[in-house]
Amino acid sequence: MTLVKEQTKAISLRKKGYTYREILKQIPVAKSTLSLWLRDVGLSKRQIHRITEKKLAAGRRGAAAQKLKRKLITQGLKESAAREIDNLSFDRSHLWLMGTMLYWAEGAKEKANSQATGVKFGNTDPLMLKLMKRWLLDVCNVPANQIRYNLYLHENNKFRLDAVRRYWLKRLKIDCLHAVYFKKHAVKTVRKNIGKNYFGLMMMVVKKSTSLNRRIAGWTEAIGQKVEMLPGRLTASQ
Repeated sequence: MTLVKEQTKAISLRKKGYTYREILKQIPVAKSTLSLWLRDVGLSKRQIHRITEKKLAAGRRGAAAQKLKRKLITQGLKESAAREIDNLSFDRSHLWLMGTMLYWAEGAKEKANSQATGVKFGNTDPLMLKLMKRWLLDVCNVPANQIRYNLYLHENNKFRLDAVRRYWLKRLKIDCLHAVYFKKHAVKTVRKNIGKNYFGLMMMVVKKSTSLNRRIAGWTEAIGQKVEMLPGRLTASQ
C-alpha cells in the first residue's frame, strides 16, 4: 500500500471514530506521521464520544491490570510473611508480652488525678481483639463472665445493627453484646471505614479491674525501663 493510500485509509478510519491506536494496528506508520495526516480531520460529536469511550475503556483495563498485579504481589508478600511466623514457637510468655504491649498502646490508663480506672480495650480489628481476649483470659486470669463487650456504632448505621452484631458475635465467639452506643454521625466525614465494611468499634471492659489495670501499668513501666538499659543499635547477632 502506497503512502497516499495509507493516508486516505487513515483519514477514513479517523472519520469513523477510530482511535490512533486502532488505526496504527491497520496502518503501521510512525505515530508522528499519523498525527500529521490527521491534524485537520474534524470529528462529529458521535465520533468524539466513541474515541473518548475507547480511551476510558483502555484506562479501566489498565487500572484493573494494575489492581490485579498489586493484589498478587500483596498475596505473595503475606504468604511469605506467614511462613516466617510458622517457624516461630509461641508460648504464654509471648502472649503475655504481645498483649501487654498492645494494651500499652491502645488500652485505658489510670490518670494521675483519677481514683479508679478499670481495664478497657477498644479496636475495630477482630484479630487484635481476639488476641486481647485470649490475653485477658489466659495471662491475666480474668473470668470470662467478667468481660463485657460494648459496641460503638455511628448512628447512620443503625439499620445495619443486626448484621454488625452477628459479625462481632461470630468473630469473637461470644454469646451477646452487653451494650450498644450510637455515635453522632458527621455528614462531612473523611472517614474511610464506611459502608458495608464498617462494623464499628468493639470495646472490651473488665468489671472491677482497677487493680489489674495498675498491675498492667507496672508491666509496661518495667518494660520501658528494660528497653532503656539495652545497648544502642543492636545487631542481629546481639
